[in-house]
Amino acid sequence: MIEQWRPVGRIGMTRIVHASDLHFGPQFQRDAFDLAVEEINSLDPDLVVITGDLSEDGLISQLRGARDAIKRFSAEELVVLSGNHDYRSTGYLPFKRFFGFRRILEGDGFVLISLSTARPDRDEGEVGYRQGLWLERELSKRRGIRKIVAMHHHLLPIPDTGPDRLTIIDAGDVLQTLIEGGVDLLLCGHRHRPWRWSIEGMEIVHAGSLSSARLRGFFANSYNVIDLKGGEARIRLKVVGGEELDFKELKRARVDYLGI
Repeated sequence: MIEQWRPVGRIGMTRIVHASDLHFGPQFQRDAFDLAVEEINSLDPDLVVITGDLSEDGLISQLRGARDAIKRFSAEELVVLSGNHDYRSTGYLPFKRFFGFRRILEGDGFVLISLSTARPDRDEGEVGYRQGLWLERELSKRRGIRKIVAMHHHLLPIPDTGPDRLTIIDAGDVLQTLIEGGVDLLLCGHRHRPWRWSIEGMEIVHAGSLSSARLRGFFANSYNVIDLKGGEARIRLKVVGGEELDFKELKRARVDYLGI
């Protein structure tokens, strides 16, 4: 069950910050990133999840800059996924050296499973048959806890992002695996547009861009704050340097944040 609530204290509660699409390179906005780090650290998160595109072109200098920058997050745990931009120019080779890949993180009453969807020099994503089978097995092992899956690419199209040919190419099969596996929450990035879908009891939460100048539909850098407590989750959108919003407010906010 997912409801809106405000936790009291931190006993028995896990706070997750979900950020995405930093884009170190020509699009990167240092001021926005610095402010985001300050804000996120003040929230005292237990876990920060970054769902890909830390770099613009997969260049070593960009990946190194991103690696050094995210060390400033003070969360106890940091999970980093690769995005399609990170795999450009054979960036998949240095990315593994700089960030590694942590597939499973066990938490207090939840498990976070990370999927790799980026492919070298391709903008569209893919989970793939073998990784899909692995995911099915891992989900079947876990009962009675909240199941969270994170990946870079999106499963479903998102409003205000134009023609969409960039979902994962095996989206239907993956969606079936997630739903049949009892996944409660799916975290995605990629489209630089915060959004939230609910399908078959699963919440799909998209993060906007934390620090890129290229935004879609919602014209402010942002990240998501997720508080887990028992069987409940409170999911909010936080504007970098601005207000905290319920995802239901996005239809209004996409106009209010035009900045013109």
